[in-house]
Amino acid sequence: MKLDSEIFREISIKDFENIKIGNATDCVNGTGVTVLICEKGAPCGVDVRGGGPASRETTLLLPASYSQVIHALVLGGGSAYGLDAAGGVMKFLEEKKIGYEIAGGYVPLVVQSDIFDLTCGNFHVRPDQAMGYAACVGAYENNYQDGNYGCGTGATVGKYKGMEFCTKSGIGSYAIKCGDLKIGAVVCVNAVGNVFDENGKCIAGMINDSATAFQSPEEILFGKLDGKKENEMAGNTTIGAVLTNAKFDKSRLSKIASMSQNAYAKSIWPVHTSGDGDTIYALSLGEVEANIDLVGILAQEVMERAIRNAIYSSKSEFGIKCAGDLNF
Repeated sequence: MKLDSEIFREISIKDFENIKIGNATDCVNGTGVTVLICEKGAPCGVDVRGGGPASRETTLLLPASYSQVIHALVLGGGSAYGLDAAGGVMKFLEEKKIGYEIAGGYVPLVVQSDIFDLTCGNFHVRPDQAMGYAACVGAYENNYQDGNYGCGTGATVGKYKGMEFCTKSGIGSYAIKCGDLKIGAVVCVNAVGNVFDENGKCIAGMINDSATAFQSPEEILFGKLDGKKENEMAGNTTIGAVLTNAKFDKSRLSKIASMSQNAYAKSIWPVHTSGDGDTIYALSLGEVEANIDLVGILAQEVMERAIRNAIYSSKSEFGIKCAGDLNF
């Protein structure tokens, strides 16, 4: 689908109402946090395809759960250790009097998913409450940017042979407007597999032994069909969020998140393995009436472009080269 026609206009991921997006980046230790704050609360759905997610409060998004909105979504590094960052986000929001007012105080609902970035920088340094709080400060300073920032600080792709053969990745975004309708995506690409552009060309991933080209994981993977070794795919996860000003409840947003997973499947291979925690959230930020299938289709398109922007905006760091410096 061509999104550069007269029907669609590219906008910034910051051009949405009822949301503030911020980064906290530890460029020394190779980890970080990206937070999306919805001061008024926003309906949110989720679709989890990976078999090993590191997440917090995702059951709030189930149709049977009482709450209909969340107040913040956190995308972080540190794997399960990094889930502590949500505490700092809750502290910040409580100070801002954001959340459900209960017993004279405020209880914000914060959902979080993390990538595994512990082998990129310093294994022993992970996002904590201070970093979660700092990401919120960044959101109010409008400091979000694509690349090696926030959740994308320690992101890498193509790790099937080990970190010495991988490519530096990061966090990326893309958004469009069609009439009154806005749809965008933010995604941190941290995959065991390779990443491909819209024409099927590999743009980042596992580097071959001679460092002259990207190598397909299938050349190794299909040579191990005996299945004796477990957890070879562990230590990954691509996490992202779809944003729209269309009006949907969390059940329908979960369907949009599900449709958006097609972008992962088209752009990353392998994906959705038992060792991944591949997850997409979808948030409704407005009151625009729209067809759910149209929004789901467009969500896939913007997510694909956000994935590519995560690769194109990344820089070489921590001894790991980005795709732009490899020139394959």
